[in-house]
Amino acid sequence: MGYYGGYGYYGFDWTYLLVLIGVVLSMAASAKVNGTFQKYSRDRSRSGMTGADVARRILQAQGIYDVTVREVPGNLTDHYDPRTKTVNLSAPVYGSASISALGVAAHECGHVIQDATAYAPLRIRAALVPVANFGSRLSWPLILIGLLIGGLGSPMVEIGILMFSLAVLFQLVTLPVEFNASARALRILSDSQMLAQDEVGKARQVLGSAALTYVAAAAASILQLLRLVILFGGRRRDD
Repeated sequence: MGYYGGYGYYGFDWTYLLVLIGVVLSMAASAKVNGTFQKYSRDRSRSGMTGADVARRILQAQGIYDVTVREVPGNLTDHYDPRTKTVNLSAPVYGSASISALGVAAHECGHVIQDATAYAPLRIRAALVPVANFGSRLSWPLILIGLLIGGLGSPMVEIGILMFSLAVLFQLVTLPVEFNASARALRILSDSQMLAQDEVGKARQVLGSAALTYVAAAAASILQLLRLVILFGGRRRDD
Protein backbone atom coordinates (compact mmCIF):
# COMPACT_ATOMS: atom_id res chain seq x y z
CA MET A 1 0.00 0.00 0.00
CA GLY A 2 2.96 2.32 -0.51
CA TYR A 3 4.12 1.63 3.04
CA TYR A 4 7.85 0.93 3.08
CA GLY A 5 9.40 -1.43 5.62
CA GLY A 6 7.10 -0.28 8.41
CA TYR A 7 8.86 3.09 8.66
CA GLY A 8 7.24 5.41 6.14
CA TYR A 9 5.40 5.93 2.91
CA TYR A 10 6.93 5.60 -0.55
CA GLY A 11 10.44 5.01 0.71
CA PHE A 12 10.52 7.79 3.30
CA ASP A 13 12.29 6.62 6.45
CA TRP A 14 11.04 8.71 9.37
CA THR A 15 14.02 7.66 11.51
CA TYR A 16 16.13 10.10 9.48
CA LEU A 17 14.37 12.75 11.54
CA LEU A 18 16.35 11.55 14.55
CA VAL A 19 19.59 12.22 12.69
CA LEU A 20 18.29 15.60 11.55
CA ILE A 21 17.43 16.58 15.11
CA GLY A 22 20.97 15.68 16.18
CA VAL A 23 22.45 17.78 13.36
CA VAL A 24 20.30 20.77 14.26
CA LEU A 25 21.24 20.51 17.94
CA SER A 26 24.94 20.36 17.09
CA MET A 27 24.74 23.32 14.72
CA ALA A 28 22.80 25.39 17.24
CA ALA A 29 25.28 24.61 20.01
CA SER A 30 28.22 25.47 17.77
CA ALA A 31 26.64 28.79 16.79
CA LYS A 32 25.94 29.55 20.45
CA VAL A 33 29.49 28.93 21.64
CA ASN A 34 31.02 30.92 18.78
CA GLY A 35 28.65 33.83 19.33
CA THR A 36 29.20 33.94 23.10
CA PHE A 37 32.97 33.61 22.76
CA GLN A 38 33.12 36.42 20.22
CA LYS A 39 30.86 38.61 22.35
CA TYR A 40 33.09 38.48 25.41
CA SER A 41 36.28 38.46 23.36
CA ARG A 42 35.62 42.18 23.03
CA ASP A 43 35.56 42.62 26.83
CA ARG A 44 39.06 43.09 28.20
CA SER A 45 39.47 41.81 31.76
CA ARG A 46 40.36 44.42 34.36
CA SER A 47 43.33 42.34 35.51
CA GLY A 48 44.94 42.72 32.08
CA MET A 49 46.22 39.14 32.26
CA THR A 50 46.30 37.04 29.11
CA GLY A 51 45.02 33.50 28.79
CA ALA A 52 48.59 32.22 28.99
CA ASP A 53 49.24 34.29 32.11
CA VAL A 54 46.16 32.90 33.82
CA ALA A 55 46.99 29.32 32.90
CA ARG A 56 50.52 29.59 34.26
CA ARG A 57 49.38 31.30 37.46
CA ILE A 58 46.73 28.64 38.12
CA LEU A 59 49.20 25.81 37.59
CA GLN A 60 51.75 27.42 39.88
CA ALA A 61 49.13 28.06 42.56
CA GLN A 62 48.14 24.39 42.40
CA GLY A 63 51.76 23.26 42.70
CA ILE A 64 51.75 21.77 39.20
CA TYR A 65 55.13 22.36 37.56
CA ASP A 66 55.36 19.55 35.00
CA VAL A 67 52.73 20.99 32.62
CA THR A 68 53.68 23.40 29.84
CA VAL A 69 51.41 26.13 28.45
CA ARG A 70 51.82 26.64 24.72
CA GLU A 71 50.11 28.30 21.78
CA VAL A 72 48.54 26.21 19.00
CA PRO A 73 46.99 27.27 15.69
CA GLY A 74 43.29 27.44 15.05
CA ASN A 75 40.21 28.89 16.68
CA LEU A 76 38.72 27.26 19.77
CA THR A 77 41.22 24.41 19.44
CA ASP A 78 42.12 24.71 23.13
CA HIS A 79 42.71 21.45 24.99
CA TYR A 80 44.77 19.75 27.65
CA ASP A 81 46.87 16.80 26.48
CA PRO A 82 47.74 14.52 29.42
CA ARG A 83 50.13 12.49 27.26
CA THR A 84 52.43 15.43 26.59
CA LYS A 85 51.52 17.34 29.75
CA THR A 86 50.64 20.48 27.78
CA VAL A 87 47.88 23.06 28.01
CA ASN A 88 47.33 24.00 24.38
CA LEU A 89 45.72 27.40 23.88
CA SER A 90 44.57 28.77 20.53
CA ALA A 91 45.86 32.16 19.38
CA PRO A 92 42.62 34.01 20.35
CA VAL A 93 43.09 32.70 23.90
CA TYR A 94 46.84 32.48 24.47
CA GLY A 95 47.71 36.13 23.98
CA SER A 96 44.35 37.74 24.67
CA ALA A 97 43.29 39.48 27.88
CA SER A 98 39.59 39.10 27.14
CA ILE A 99 37.11 37.54 29.54
CA SER A 100 36.50 34.76 27.01
CA ALA A 101 40.21 33.96 26.85
CA LEU A 102 40.62 33.82 30.61
CA GLY A 103 37.58 31.58 31.01
CA VAL A 104 38.76 29.10 28.37
CA ALA A 105 42.33 29.04 29.70
CA ALA A 106 41.11 28.39 33.23
CA HIS A 107 38.82 25.63 31.95
CA GLU A 108 41.75 23.78 30.40
CA CYS A 109 43.64 24.13 33.66
CA GLY A 110 40.61 22.57 35.31
CA HIS A 111 41.40 19.44 33.29
CA VAL A 112 45.00 19.59 34.48
CA ILE A 113 43.82 19.67 38.08
CA GLN A 114 41.48 16.75 37.38
CA ASP A 115 44.43 14.80 36.04
CA ALA A 116 46.64 15.70 39.01
CA THR A 117 43.97 14.67 41.53
CA ALA A 118 42.99 11.45 39.72
CA TYR A 119 39.43 12.66 39.10
CA ALA A 120 37.52 9.43 38.45
CA PRO A 121 35.39 10.46 35.43
CA LEU A 122 38.52 11.75 33.67
CA ARG A 123 40.26 8.43 34.29
CA ILE A 124 37.25 6.56 32.95
CA ARG A 125 37.10 8.76 29.87
CA ALA A 126 40.80 8.27 29.19
CA ALA A 127 40.34 4.51 29.42
CA LEU A 128 37.41 4.68 27.01
CA VAL A 129 39.26 6.66 24.31
CA PRO A 130 40.83 3.69 22.46
CA VAL A 131 37.67 1.59 22.91
CA ALA A 132 35.40 4.39 21.67
CA ASN A 133 37.65 5.13 18.68
CA PHE A 134 37.76 1.43 17.81
CA GLY A 135 34.01 1.12 18.15
CA SER A 136 33.17 4.21 16.10
CA ARG A 137 35.45 3.06 13.24
CA LEU A 138 34.09 -0.49 13.11
CA SER A 139 30.40 0.00 13.90
CA TRP A 140 29.09 0.89 10.44
CA PRO A 141 31.37 -1.51 8.50
CA LEU A 142 30.20 -4.35 10.77
CA ILE A 143 26.54 -3.39 10.32
CA LEU A 144 26.85 -3.18 6.53
CA ILE A 145 28.82 -6.41 6.22
CA GLY A 146 26.35 -8.14 8.51
CA LEU A 147 23.43 -7.00 6.35
CA LEU A 148 25.14 -8.17 3.17
CA ILE A 149 26.14 -11.56 4.53
CA GLY A 150 23.41 -12.57 6.93
CA GLY A 151 20.67 -9.98 6.73
CA LEU A 152 18.98 -8.42 9.73
CA GLY A 153 19.45 -11.54 11.81
CA SER A 154 23.24 -11.44 11.50
CA PRO A 155 25.12 -11.24 14.81
CA MET A 156 27.48 -8.79 13.10
CA VAL A 157 24.68 -6.22 12.96
CA GLU A 158 24.17 -6.48 16.70
CA ILE A 159 27.92 -6.31 17.31
CA GLY A 160 28.08 -3.20 15.12
CA ILE A 161 25.36 -1.52 17.17
CA LEU A 162 27.19 -2.51 20.35
CA MET A 163 30.39 -0.96 18.97
CA PHE A 164 28.53 2.26 18.26
CA SER A 165 27.14 2.29 21.79
CA LEU A 166 30.72 2.46 23.11
CA ALA A 167 31.17 5.79 21.33
CA VAL A 168 27.90 6.97 22.88
CA LEU A 169 29.14 5.93 26.31
CA PHE A 170 32.28 8.02 25.77
CA GLN A 171 30.14 11.06 24.97
CA LEU A 172 28.14 10.56 28.16
CA VAL A 173 31.23 10.20 30.36
CA THR A 174 32.62 13.39 28.81
CA LEU A 175 29.76 15.48 30.23
CA PRO A 176 30.70 15.38 33.95
CA VAL A 177 34.37 15.88 33.01
CA GLU A 178 33.62 19.10 31.13
CA PHE A 179 31.11 20.47 33.64
CA ASN A 180 33.51 19.80 36.52
CA ALA A 181 36.42 21.50 34.72
CA SER A 182 34.28 24.60 34.16
CA ALA A 183 33.14 24.66 37.80
CA ARG A 184 36.76 24.45 38.95
CA ALA A 185 37.75 27.22 36.53
CA LEU A 186 35.06 29.63 37.66
CA ARG A 187 35.79 29.00 41.33
CA ILE A 188 39.52 29.62 40.85
CA LEU A 189 38.97 32.77 38.80
CA SER A 190 36.67 34.12 41.47
CA ASP A 191 38.70 33.13 44.54
CA SER A 192 41.97 34.37 43.06
CA GLN A 193 40.32 37.61 41.87
CA MET A 194 41.85 37.20 38.44
CA LEU A 195 38.35 38.15 37.34
CA ALA A 196 36.00 40.50 39.17
CA GLN A 197 32.64 39.07 40.22
CA ASP A 198 30.75 40.65 37.34
CA GLU A 199 33.39 39.30 34.95
CA VAL A 200 33.04 35.81 36.42
CA GLY A 201 29.39 35.90 35.39
CA LYS A 202 30.39 36.60 31.80
CA ALA A 203 33.01 33.83 31.87
CA ARG A 204 30.27 31.51 33.16
CA GLN A 205 28.24 32.28 30.04
CA VAL A 206 31.22 31.47 27.81
CA LEU A 207 31.89 28.13 29.50
CA GLY A 208 28.18 27.34 29.73
CA SER A 209 27.75 27.75 25.99
CA ALA A 210 30.84 25.61 25.40
CA ALA A 211 29.32 22.88 27.58
CA LEU A 212 26.25 22.87 25.34
CA THR A 213 28.39 21.54 22.48
CA TYR A 214 29.15 18.43 24.52
CA VAL A 215 25.51 18.04 25.49
CA ALA A 216 24.49 18.36 21.84
CA ALA A 217 27.13 15.83 20.76
CA ALA A 218 25.90 13.34 23.35
CA ALA A 219 22.29 13.91 22.31
CA ALA A 220 23.13 13.43 18.63
CA SER A 221 24.95 10.17 19.41
CA ILE A 222 22.05 8.88 21.49
CA LEU A 223 19.58 9.73 18.71
CA GLN A 224 21.75 7.93 16.17
CA LEU A 225 21.94 4.87 18.42
CA LEU A 226 18.17 5.00 18.92
CA ARG A 227 17.73 5.08 15.15
CA LEU A 228 19.89 1.98 14.74
CA VAL A 229 17.93 0.11 17.38
CA ILE A 230 14.55 1.13 15.90
CA LEU A 231 15.63 0.51 12.32
CA PHE A 232 17.16 -2.92 12.68
CA GLY A 233 15.34 -4.18 15.77
CA GLY A 234 11.95 -3.24 14.38
CA ARG A 235 12.55 -4.78 10.98
CA ARG A 236 13.82 -7.99 12.57
CA ARG A 237 10.47 -8.33 14.33
CA ASP A 238 8.65 -7.78 11.02
CA ASP A 239 10.52 -10.63 9.29
